[in-house]
Amino acid sequence: MFRRTAGYLELLLAHPGGPFWVARDRGAWTIPKGGLQEGESALDAARREFAEETGFATTEPFLALGSVRQLSGKVVHAWAFEGDCDPAALVSIAATTEWPVRSGRFISVPEIDRARFFTVDDARSSINVGQIPLIERLMTLLDG
Repeated sequence: MFRRTAGYLELLLAHPGGPFWVARDRGAWTIPKGGLQEGESALDAARREFAEETGFATTEPFLALGSVRQLSGKVVHAWAFEGDCDPAALVSIAATTEWPVRSGRFISVPEIDRARFFTVDDARSSINVGQIPLIERLMTLLDG
């Protein structure tokens, strides 16, 4: 999600939930994303995951940003759309994670613990490094 306010662009980024991420900031933020379900298109999955992870609706038109491969090897397909929301109203679904790692104990955590609008420059320095090309592609589309 992106919005235009006071003459500049802001991008909505999400911070992963759970104890592993609690003290991480720079490079930890991400676009809301997730996996495909059987028979689901990548765009439909992106719309569903955005709603599940934030509680916010998506709106057309969608700008295709292509895909990126993160350092972890995960391939992310992305779309952007213009919209607005109150990040403080975030409602995220829960995920189960093993904590502490390799302990055999599992806890339930929100997939996303917070969201925030960033300026483009702040988004570049806060987002997962593998997703920076998505910001650059959005800027190219909006400048064109």
